[in-house]
Amino acid sequence: MASASLREELECSICLSIYTDPVTLRCGHNFCRGCIHRVLDTQEGSGGYVCPECREKFQEWPALQSNIKLCNIVENFLPTQPGQEESRVFCSHCIHTPVPAVKSCLLCEVSLCENHLRVHKKSPEHVLCDPTTSLEDRKCSIHQEVLKYYCTEDAACVCVSCCVIGEHVGHKMVSLAEASEGRKSELRNVLQEVMSQREKMEKRVQSLEERRTTAQEKADDETERVTALFRDLRRQLENLEKRVLSDITRQADRVSSHCGDVIRQLEIKKDELSRKMRHIEELCNMTDPLTVLQESHTCDMCDTEEGDNEDRDIHDGGDLDVVGISHTLHILSDIISGVNVCFYTQEAADISLDVNTARDYLQISDDRKSASWAGRQNRPDTAERFQDRPQVLSSQSFSSGRHYWEVDVGGSESWTVGMCYPSITRGGDQAQIGSNNKSWGLDRTGDQYLVRHDNEGMQLPDKIPRHRVRVYLDYEAGQISFYALCGPIITHLHTFTATFTEPLHAALGVWEDCIKISGGRSEM
Repeated sequence: MASASLREELECSICLSIYTDPVTLRCGHNFCRGCIHRVLDTQEGSGGYVCPECREKFQEWPALQSNIKLCNIVENFLPTQPGQEESRVFCSHCIHTPVPAVKSCLLCEVSLCENHLRVHKKSPEHVLCDPTTSLEDRKCSIHQEVLKYYCTEDAACVCVSCCVIGEHVGHKMVSLAEASEGRKSELRNVLQEVMSQREKMEKRVQSLEERRTTAQEKADDETERVTALFRDLRRQLENLEKRVLSDITRQADRVSSHCGDVIRQLEIKKDELSRKMRHIEELCNMTDPLTVLQESHTCDMCDTEEGDNEDRDIHDGGDLDVVGISHTLHILSDIISGVNVCFYTQEAADISLDVNTARDYLQISDDRKSASWAGRQNRPDTAERFQDRPQVLSSQSFSSGRHYWEVDVGGSESWTVGMCYPSITRGGDQAQIGSNNKSWGLDRTGDQYLVRHDNEGMQLPDKIPRHRVRVYLDYEAGQISFYALCGPIITHLHTFTATFTEPLHAALGVWEDCIKISGGRSEM
């Protein structure tokens, strides 16, 4: 495993083989000298040079510094690899001590070291090549002659006899060197194309990484904002709960204390009345008339007015202030309203329709809130007016911030709601909202719903609310969203994502009856 890992470290990233004469660029990356030369040759004339590994740019041909330490590591590593010694080519004349060969002679079919190469014949028929043990591969299999030419018609390496008496007679021939240079030129072009594709891939990966980072940062920001909102909401609810419960407890204690005082007073009076009752009973049982008459004057009857006052004292002690508690609970509605305040901190100007953009057969109401299909309105033809489509734009435009607006569409079964750039064409089929790259729309025709942009549409489910539509714009995020509203239920229909390059106008289209803008908000 360690040997395999070391081998990977010693492989050139261009040829994917063990380094041969390794050199180092200024950026610190290593390559075979021949490999980096070929790559830099393909970049010549392009205005600079680029490292194949890290893409660092050099204005001039970069200096190639021999990496002596890496070269020594390679030399020490190769003998340890299985089959490495067997694959080396040795001089054919050095029979006592194996000496690595530097060239092979195809004519003599021998390999030569530096010393024997000096005394070898230099005549043209002695063709020298890099050291090899496969000399037969460099000879014609039919004539056993050295391969010297390349047949362009058959794409084959041939010998002289093949050109004169063989099957390649009359074919166009070029030297092996010329054919090799031609093939190298083709390979350089392929290499340049591959490098260009790799660079595009790297840019795409970088773009996706940036997009992922941006999305995560935005999600983190939204998470923090929503968490803070609900944390504050819980805090307000807890404070309100404590306050209301405290008020209830305080009022209950006050009522209980007052009732206790009244009960104690009534108990005293009850005892007094019991005493009077016993005295009266005694008088009633007496037989002496004189005593009855004399004692009865000292026994006064219960005062009814005093009893009424006692009743008033009981009720004057108060009861739970249910009305006050109910009033306090109304603060809850203020807290709930605060949720919307956090998302929409500023009311937008009411969206109004621009009559100057409306098609002549489209009637715009006096308050510029509704559009309906009608007869000819005899408006002047202008460059900003839609000519063929019953559409109209808003007077207001949005170039930043978050906004939404709503449309009552229940009065029509054929309409379009959306947004567009002011540069949208005003005539022909391309003028319809969603049929070009300058607009985004939601269409309804009968029971079918369709979202469209750049003339590409997607059909939505049939069973969606039909009476009210909300359009939401987040300009910086590049999003246009459509929602269906039915009472308190909000159903998300679709979200377009784009990079906006112009201000956006609200857009309406109606092919029958009437639709109406009903409101809007913004967060700048």
